[in-house]
Amino acid sequence: MKFFIQILFLLIVHVSFAQRKQVINNEVTAFKIENKQDTIDFIVIDQDLTKKKPIFLWCQGSQPVPLYFNFKKNGLWMDAGGITNFDYQEIKKHYHLVVISMPKTPLIVEESELNNQYSYIGASPDDKTPSIAFQKADYLENYVNRALIVLKFLRKQKWADNSKLIVAGHSQGSKVASHIAIKDKHVSKLGLFGANPYGRIDELVRNYRKQAERKEISWEQANKQIEKQYQFYRDANNPNKVSTHPFLLAWKSFSKPLVGEWLSFNKPIYMAYGTNDVSSDLCDLVPLLFIGNKKQNLTYKRYLNLEHNFFDVDSTGAVNHSKPHWKEVMSAFVKWTIE
Repeated sequence: MKFFIQILFLLIVHVSFAQRKQVINNEVTAFKIENKQDTIDFIVIDQDLTKKKPIFLWCQGSQPVPLYFNFKKNGLWMDAGGITNFDYQEIKKHYHLVVISMPKTPLIVEESELNNQYSYIGASPDDKTPSIAFQKADYLENYVNRALIVLKFLRKQKWADNSKLIVAGHSQGSKVASHIAIKDKHVSKLGLFGANPYGRIDELVRNYRKQAERKEISWEQANKQIEKQYQFYRDANNPNKVSTHPFLLAWKSFSKPLVGEWLSFNKPIYMAYGTNDVSSDLCDLVPLLFIGNKKQNLTYKRYLNLEHNFFDVDSTGAVNHSKPHWKEVMSAFVKWTIE
């Protein structure tokens, strides 16, 4: 009986943690789920959760970028995985837009704790290396498991319309979104932006080849660098190396090809990428794989002369940050989800 009461108490405590929430900056509702292993912060981009709508889960890219920055001069500013690049007010008309914090990264980070790339420094010895705690948590399976916990919680909320679930991600987030879609049967449509069908490390190999083809480096230099990448990946798959260099965890888990997951997902998939994005070069081959496997659930959009974050690229190869296209890219996807 005493054991039963202890278990019941732990369950009650866990639920109370899961339902802890607060409104931030009069624009989002933040939730916190805690257990012995982890604390998961996530936000719903709305302060009023009375209207019932489907969930749109956005999976952000790499690096420990917090959902909110707290600047000394201008106060709180929402990044939330880059959704401020979208017309997220339009998304809110149709969905509850949800973004999960990066692991071991506070929901709100003070300006003094950010590096010049707006990543959380934490307990790192310098401003270029993420904390050891983040490195140990920065692997694909962890991101997916955290998301599944959040989605399970959301399905129980009165304001969640469970007839539909959109999961999408950019860059590294596309890998997370892909595995969520495989593991959670409730996912109805999958969105992939700036995705690399064959993982991560292959991009480095291809980039050295491109540099040699453009005569920026010699083929001898390219050959030497490519061999270094092979050794780097061997290290990432060596448990002894990973135990002393935890940053290798991410390279091991995020370098796994995604094509098998995409082909096994039998619901609609939307893939968008820029033609000047080396990460997504191999997306051009994906339609061939779907055709060859007699699958018709892929919609793709190739954005000409745009790079990884959908900025213009001029004739010299320079990125023009004054010409962003994320809004039109995301608006096209949202329209596709509601058709």
